[in-house]
Amino acid sequence: MAQTKGEYQIGYGKPPAGRRFQKGQSGNPTGRRRTKGLPELLVAALNAPVTVTTEGERRKISKREAIVTQLVNKSATADLRATKMLIDMLKEVEEKAGPSALREAAILSPADREVVEHFIARLRRQIAAEAAEGAEAAAAEPAAAGDPSP
Repeated sequence: MAQTKGEYQIGYGKPPAGRRFQKGQSGNPTGRRRTKGLPELLVAALNAPVTVTTEGERRKISKREAIVTQLVNKSATADLRATKMLIDMLKEVEEKAGPSALREAAILSPADREVVEHFIARLRRQIAAEAAEGAEAAAAEPAAAGDPSP
């Protein structure tokens, strides 16, 4: 079955020289098809777009955004079950966010920054005044006691 072309045999497992893979090239560059698991399927379904009409205007948003919007709206209408779910979700998000959320909250507006700077300046003046009073009191104590200096 094998054909001979010069000194090279062509047959099973021995392709013609022109059809071999180039050096450094894989036999299947795209790899095998991977099946999606439950987490990937869930993320894909939540990110799928849905058309929503709000205030007479149609918009496309993700299903994930639609679910959160509905939960917040139900919570605002005093639905206790929705409110509990929303509070639990907020606690979980805050725990995951950790100290980075506190840093974002620490960003001050220019007006707030001005108030803080005035407060710091007032505190520094007060501390300096107390230190000056303390130094005067310490200097006055030996003179008031009538003790001669050695």
